Amino acid sequence: MKIASINPYTGQVNQEFELLSLQQCHEAVAKSRRAFPEWKTLSVTDRAVLIRTAGQRLRENQRRLAQIVTMEMGKPIRESLAEIEKCAWLCDYYAENSEAPLEDDPIPTEAAKSYVSFEPLGTILGIMPWNFPFWQVFRFAVPAMAAGNVCLLKHASNVPITALEIEKIFADAKFPEGVFQTLLIDSKTAMKLVEEDKVDGVSLTGSVAAGSKIGELAGRRLKKAVLELGGSDPFIILEDADIDKAARTALQARTINTGQSCIAAKRFIVMESVVQEFQVKFLELFKSLKVGDPMDEKTDIGPLAKEEIVSELKRQLEDAKNKGANIIYGPEPPAGKGLFFQPAVVTNVNRDMQILKEEVFGPIAPILVVKNEAEAIELANSTEFGLGAAVWTRSIDRGMQLAKRIASGFVAVNDMVKSDPRLPFGGIKRSGFGRELSYYGLREFVNIKTVVVNE
Repeated sequence: MKIASINPYTGQVNQEFELLSLQQCHEAVAKSRRAFPEWKTLSVTDRAVLIRTAGQRLRENQRRLAQIVTMEMGKPIRESLAEIEKCAWLCDYYAENSEAPLEDDPIPTEAAKSYVSFEPLGTILGIMPWNFPFWQVFRFAVPAMAAGNVCLLKHASNVPITALEIEKIFADAKFPEGVFQTLLIDSKTAMKLVEEDKVDGVSLTGSVAAGSKIGELAGRRLKKAVLELGGSDPFIILEDADIDKAARTALQARTINTGQSCIAAKRFIVMESVVQEFQVKFLELFKSLKVGDPMDEKTDIGPLAKEEIVSELKRQLEDAKNKGANIIYGPEPPAGKGLFFQPAVVTNVNRDMQILKEEVFGPIAPILVVKNEAEAIELANSTEFGLGAAVWTRSIDRGMQLAKRIASGFVAVNDMVKSDPRLPFGGIKRSGFGRELSYYGLREFVNIKTVVVNE
């Protein structure tokens, strides 16, 4: 069976690849298990040297790698370049900050000595999505490998060239053979690896449906799992917010990666007293977006990654229109080619609409009006998701108090939600569990082992 890398702007096939058989996957697993004993016994400092080198390789090849991302999934090239740089930053962070969190942690007891050690689990399978095809992999793999684990990658089927380039980055950085391997496989084969007890842990970033299935399989085998799933992040604008700044940030938060982001702002909840001012400023900015060729550095909105995403967005927008919403369209896409969807702002929104009940993975921005703070928080929390949220107010104390009342894994006050290597990242409810990044992510795939010593 073959998979194809297809340019979503031109429609041309970039390259086709044969999928690995289950037997070939078993051989890759065996290779990773052979690599593990030596890798885990390397000092954290020695592993950090290789991780830093991987970051250097990313920077040396930044333009070429960014062009591959844009060619495979349509991300505007400016954002692809930023994604590669962010991965290099992550490598720098873990090269500098892995040693202390992995040191033995002494705990005084009646024993002569007692401490906690953090020891790697073994082979960790990453099942990663196409929307941030470098970043999602690096934020899973680098901390896992820094902790002494070895990694297998099952990447999304529409970004196979990216997946192989990532493997090459680690090889070029002189990681030992078998420490990081890309497996060009389908979802069924990836699930087999978990079901057949071939791996020691699994990290998935993807849909709720995929996360539920992997979580079920990992649970049956009692395997550690980290799941980062969908989101429907609220962006709350209170009556005392800086409306100019909020509108500018709201546009970026909704349109990053052409709206194809789990942590994109997906519901704009605005106080009645300032909604008119916000809407005017937001629409002015929205209509100035440049939609077109993703390889053009002036482009803000590129094509969507897959044809089915375009169809899903059309269905969600049509549902809103049929239920009384007003649709205000942004710039028209170029005619004739590309998987484009015309950006849209939606007003007169009600809770029966699918754009509030489901995750919207594209440039649709619904604006909801509330009368007071209590209604804003209730509406923000009225979702099955709990990934991120933003609150805008000139009162820092008020913002921090409201952050405590929002059910999500991340709250930004007077900012947009964005992952940072220094901070833990993950969700609650149907947005998943476990944490990536920071020292919290470094300790996800380790055995937290208690050792008690007496004379």
